[in-house]
Amino acid sequence: MTIENKSITRRRFLQYAGTFGIMAGFAGIAPTYALQQNVIKTNKDSDAIHEINLLIRKETIDIGGRDGTAITLNGSVPGPIVHLKEGKDAVIHVTNELDEDTSIHWHGILLPAEMDGVPGVSFPGIKPGQTFTYRYLVRQSGTYWYHSHSGVQEQSGHYGPLIIDPAEPEPFEYDREYVVMLSDWTFEDPKRVFAKLKKMSDYYNFQKRTLGDFFRDISEKGFGPTMSDRLAWGRMRMSPTDIADVTGYAYTYLVNGLSPSANWTGLFKPGERIRLRFINGSAMSYFNVRIPGLKMTVIQSDGQNIKPVEVDEFQIAVAETYDVIVNPVEDSAYTIFAESMDRSGYALGTLATQPGMKASIPALRERPLRTMIDMGMPMDKMDNMGSMEMYNDGGGPAKTSHNHHSAMNMKAGEIVARHGPDHHGPGNTSVAMVQRDRLGERGTGLEGVDHRVLVYTDLRSLDQKYDKKKPDREIELHLTGNMEHYMWSFDGKKFSEVKGPIAFKYGERVRLTMVNDTMMEHPIHLHGMWMVLDNGNGEYNPRKHTISVKPAERLSVEIDADAPGNWAFHCHLLYHMEAGMFRVVNVSADNEILTRK
Repeated sequence: MTIENKSITRRRFLQYAGTFGIMAGFAGIAPTYALQQNVIKTNKDSDAIHEINLLIRKETIDIGGRDGTAITLNGSVPGPIVHLKEGKDAVIHVTNELDEDTSIHWHGILLPAEMDGVPGVSFPGIKPGQTFTYRYLVRQSGTYWYHSHSGVQEQSGHYGPLIIDPAEPEPFEYDREYVVMLSDWTFEDPKRVFAKLKKMSDYYNFQKRTLGDFFRDISEKGFGPTMSDRLAWGRMRMSPTDIADVTGYAYTYLVNGLSPSANWTGLFKPGERIRLRFINGSAMSYFNVRIPGLKMTVIQSDGQNIKPVEVDEFQIAVAETYDVIVNPVEDSAYTIFAESMDRSGYALGTLATQPGMKASIPALRERPLRTMIDMGMPMDKMDNMGSMEMYNDGGGPAKTSHNHHSAMNMKAGEIVARHGPDHHGPGNTSVAMVQRDRLGERGTGLEGVDHRVLVYTDLRSLDQKYDKKKPDREIELHLTGNMEHYMWSFDGKKFSEVKGPIAFKYGERVRLTMVNDTMMEHPIHLHGMWMVLDNGNGEYNPRKHTISVKPAERLSVEIDADAPGNWAFHCHLLYHMEAGMFRVVNVSADNEILTRK
């Protein structure tokens, strides 16, 4: 295994910039794979055993012409590419030069619980001045990432890509590859951002509906339906414009640590097949990703090979990874455009045949809106309120007679359940009256686009047949929240209020059904074990480490409890996790198998 772990000094940066003629005026600290703009080699010395050293400290960096204080790994944000080999041992020494405890979690990696890197759950954390050594056998391959699991350090730059070469040849070919790590950066203290959200959950939302929107809706729908719509949202204490908790007002969106003005560039020769390893290392931001002029063939999801799917765009949730192959044949430049889901900004990169080339940058599209489907309301209620004059014609796109928002042009998933009497207490302000199978729906903001968009039902495992034996038991877990007070939880209880872990018995298969009672997406991550998403592909259902659960959605995963120990289970929106959307799963041979009520 290898690692790009050289600290980047100002002098070394200037040498790179002079050699490649890139990013004029940029004076920040970026990783070598951002500065060099060349191929990330695969299998380079991957059979050799190298001990890896990572140094964590605070440094001043430049983002888009402004100085900010970041937590760097080996002198860069993001950290260096940790490059491992399947079947080999990982030996990674992490030294903490911060004035507070820190940690590294190896996201999506199967390893012993004490190596997972979650303070207070599986290990004590790394004290200031200490070095901790992670040791584990690498049992998988693909695109992953690593990040801090200590407080809100991840928001300050404490993350990086993790690439694992397979032991056997991969089932697809390409000529060169690049890591494309997306993230969100704020110059505010992340603790202050969290405090603002606790005081006013919509503090960063400047896209609220206006008086002009009110009168326009009256002219289209009538006064009664418009007032009913506004009152319904008022009862929910939420606005249909609440797409993201933290927006481009506070965030600069980055590709490999570089702002849009720095324009990260990956070089190619016409006719080459280029593998792009997309990693969403954001704290809070979903992205809709496209490369105008190029089709993308998706070949991996969360590090797992899938049956190739050709798309024009995909939505990537926080903590997910997607690998795609593109085949540019023109001697030209192509824009990698990662638009934030709420349309408040974008991350930007370029594929080009020469340094300095640029392609046109798409305009930000119209902001999406939450709908009554997101609220968990049945169709008849929506029709009565006038929010949508729509119907579903048996699997095709829902029809609407009026629409100036793309969110109305939606294919509504089938209603699969209705909510019971439990409203989950004060920790939850709403329930999904009806719960839908939304796996075949496009992500928020992509409902009405006229090109092919990746959806979860497209994910079909390529080389991992899943034994469809009957689960030993089923657990139903509700994703809950009180947006007004910025409280996030499972089953209405935040982590500090629960008694004990969720108990799995070693060796059992658990069917976990998640119901999202909130009106926001939640990327749910289970440490240490795969979640097999029941997306209708039977024995080829895909394995994932992070699953985005849409508003009012009901979905199921199956988990083989094959990893003893304590494991974190949480929403990967950083401030949601900090606010209480976190649990511990304990896998033990001593656990009694109990049906969760």
